[in-house]
Amino acid sequence: MEPRLTLPAVRDTISKESLRNPTWKGLLYFARDIAVYAAILVGLYSTDAWYFLVPLWILAGLAVSGLFIIGHDAAHGALFKNQKLAYLIGQISMLPSLHAYHQWVYGHNRIHHGHTIKMEGDFVWRPTSPAQYRDLSWAGKIWHRITWSAIGSGIYYLVQIWFGGMILFVAQTKGAKRDRILIILAAIAMIAVPIALFPTWQAGLWVAVKLGVIPFLAFNYCIGFSVYVHHIHDFIPWKKHKDWTPFYGQMLGTVNYHIPAFFNFFLHNIFLHMPHHVNMRVPFYNLGRALSEIKSVYGQYVIERKSMFMDYLHTTRKCKLFDPESGKWLTYAEAAEERTPNLSQSVPA
Repeated sequence: MEPRLTLPAVRDTISKESLRNPTWKGLLYFARDIAVYAAILVGLYSTDAWYFLVPLWILAGLAVSGLFIIGHDAAHGALFKNQKLAYLIGQISMLPSLHAYHQWVYGHNRIHHGHTIKMEGDFVWRPTSPAQYRDLSWAGKIWHRITWSAIGSGIYYLVQIWFGGMILFVAQTKGAKRDRILIILAAIAMIAVPIALFPTWQAGLWVAVKLGVIPFLAFNYCIGFSVYVHHIHDFIPWKKHKDWTPFYGQMLGTVNYHIPAFFNFFLHNIFLHMPHHVNMRVPFYNLGRALSEIKSVYGQYVIERKSMFMDYLHTTRKCKLFDPESGKWLTYAEAAEERTPNLSQSVPA
């Protein structure tokens, strides 16, 4: 018997055990990630040798990402039943990534999760149509080519999502303005405090850059890459409102990746992403169990892959523009070819 293709029906496959979130477990993961992040900062502070700094910066980007995921799950109500505790842990966890808790909740929980890969709704990596691309200025076209390239995921997230969503935009929800001010002050303090504490401003600025700025930029690349591979593939067409369903967005518009244990230590199963979209209250440490439960009924609809980095390189070459009428991803060259008339067929012999 064919299972019902509705999001509530998929949610029914997830057991109560997969939704259990004892407070001690969330606090333990939070404490672990804080300790790892602090140890990496000590390492960064202790050296100026590039051969130590580069790997430490990579680890710092992963550590900031791990803390961000703690805040992410707290904001979804997946880690703690107490909302005040969820806010406290969530905002502390998001401080190294300079994300405002309630600002982020509005854009992520309401919009991204509510309208995943819907053309008129989802704003994260929303594709550009060939017609929209043609209407861009020359500068807009250059910007599009940079941000949709293999080197562009961090730039896209930093400018479009972080600066646009955390700094410029103010969500009309309780606490959003306060949290936005907190993040702006934290960003200023990240630079100003070391400059004030060290004998020379140059020494203080260097400490601020290597302990704060570069790990923050590394985080932007990590999160930009992650969101991209979760939802952008040449086998995933985005849908217009009239063709979109919650089942399609959360099940067929979201990829599960099995990643190496080293990366998963920091990234908390977030690449098992579809169960999280099916039910946001599944804590990250239960996503593997929830995925197995969903697969037991909806296995044919579950997208699982192991080729994350190869997929990213393939997709950033193939998926530049999206034609909503045909449902096809196009390269810039393919979009230009589709617009160019075939003169050999249009001119009579």
